[in-house]
Amino acid sequence: MQYLVISSMIVFLAVASVYAEQGLDADTVTTSKGNLTMTFIGHGTLMFSFNGKVIHVDPWGRLTDYAKLPKADIILVTHEHGDHLDVSAIEQISTDKTSLICTQKCAEQVSGGQVMNNGDTKTVQGLTIEAVPAYNIVHKRDSGTPFHPKGVGNGYIITFGDKRVYVAADTENIPEMKALQNIDIAFLPMNLPYTMTPEMVADAARAFRPKILYPYHYGDTDTSKLTELLKENKDIEVRIRNLR
Repeated sequence: MQYLVISSMIVFLAVASVYAEQGLDADTVTTSKGNLTMTFIGHGTLMFSFNGKVIHVDPWGRLTDYAKLPKADIILVTHEHGDHLDVSAIEQISTDKTSLICTQKCAEQVSGGQVMNNGDTKTVQGLTIEAVPAYNIVHKRDSGTPFHPKGVGNGYIITFGDKRVYVAADTENIPEMKALQNIDIAFLPMNLPYTMTPEMVADAARAFRPKILYPYHYGDTDTSKLTELLKENKDIEVRIRNLR
């Protein structure tokens, strides 16, 4: 227990230093097994700090200096597009103890990854991680191919104590998303033409009802539209952070 407290304090101080140097926003929520700090690096990129562990999601070197960020215990990569799979950023925050979780296409570009397919569940360094489908139905390239085809990309649900955090990745309001249950915190993308409109995000949120909703990867989308759409849904707290 003493080791865990010291380890958690080291991570907290490292994260606090990152905030000061790089001006990153963060929120902290209480779980049954300690505080979870969520750092909003931007776009589709996040960092979670929990019980002495650091979890990076889709690290992208264009957004921040990864040489100054805490090393990763776990890295989650959702799909192979360049703004989500950045091999250089992964290398900067990796150690010989880092667990890299990724898709099959990502594993073809970066070494050492543990592949998770849609529907898989793994326990990684004490955390339960579920891979959820992430794909387009409506939005497609001129060729007719979806920007994100079904079965290729993952969203992830990570369980931190009694809190389930869903990072949806690049997707629309697909049936698998709307069928989710017991989601405490959700990060849903809202960037056209690649992901969802505010109306799609609101539709999904009303279906699976996360307690806290962060629109992320939202580019130039007007986030106030989402707030307005969900203003009557008092059980869903919409939080707007710097996640363009």
